[in-house]
This record gives sequence, C-alpha cells and structure tokens, in this order.
Amino acid sequence: QVQLVESGGGLVQPGGSLRLSCAASGTIFSFNTMGWYRQAPGKQRELVAVATTGGTTNYADSVKGRFTISRGSAKNTVYLQMNSLKPEDTAVYICNLGLASGMTLYWGQGTQVTVSS
Repeated sequence: QVQLVESGGGLVQPGGSLRLSCAASGTIFSFNTMGWYRQAPGKQRELVAVATTGGTTNYADSVKGRFTISRGSAKNTVYLQMNSLKPEDTAVYICNLGLASGMTLYWGQGTQVTVSS
C-alpha cells in the first residue's frame, strides 16, 4: 500500500512563510502527479497546486505569485513553499498522489496551517 505523510504546517503571522513537505512510501510509478489541496471549515476542498514528474505545474488563482510547488529529486516527494501568507490561507493542507494523467489515487492525512496575528 502507498502512504503519504505531510509535514511543515503550523502557526504563522500574516506575511510570513511556511514550507510544506510530502513524502510517499510504497510502490509508485516513475511518472506521476503530486499536489496539494486545502480545506477550511465551512468551505469546499480546493486545489492549491499540482506538479508532475515531467515538470508541468498548475496553481489556483488565489495563490499565484505567492506559493511555489516543486518536486524533490525523489519521485515520491513534493514541496509547497508558501510566502506572503494571509489569514484566508488558513486550512488543512492535504497532499495527494495520482497518475501522470492527474487522476488521484492516494491522499495524505493533512497538515494544519494557521495564519493569525
């Protein structure tokens, strides 16, 4: 079985930065898609950013210019650098792993990000 573990969440002041990490264990295809979703209380889950092993990336309009997604040297890792954080970024951030086509196969447990003064 494949498991995804996120880390790097926490409490940060508005304007601050956090770096989220996600690592997947198990048998994983060489070509895949990994990304980050987030869900805040009372709101729908939304895509934050996604990246393929081929180098393609995509971002939600709300985070463009502030967040950067990147793949690690290992095919089973993904990072999310979050800068200029705003209170509305507060949510549980969830890592996912899927096929290169984008179809999600696995989800992590999520890591809490709280932006507050």
